[in-house]
Amino acid sequence: MITAFSTDSRIEGYNLILLEDDRKYFPPYFAAPVIRRQTLSRYPEIKEALAPIENLLDEETMRRLNFEVDQKKRQFARVVQEFLEAQGLGADK
Repeated sequence: MITAFSTDSRIEGYNLILLEDDRKYFPPYFAAPVIRRQTLSRYPEIKEALAPIENLLDEETMRRLNFEVDQKKRQFARVVQEFLEAQGLGADK
């Protein structure tokens, strides 16, 4: 038994089973971009660039991507590139 975020790579790496937090002890864990208003005002294209990935990163996907980096020791940038390409969002998009 370990304490872990629901996106922890060890869950997949060690074939662990997530227990349901039926008492809602732990707060939900959601990924979200954090951008300073000043930066977004200066570079409004950032909001547009992030829009396509808005609903792509659920817990299972994040756990799988984290597994590739943490457990398989793959390069972060390569894992991200492959994920985006698989979603039709490669660098040329």
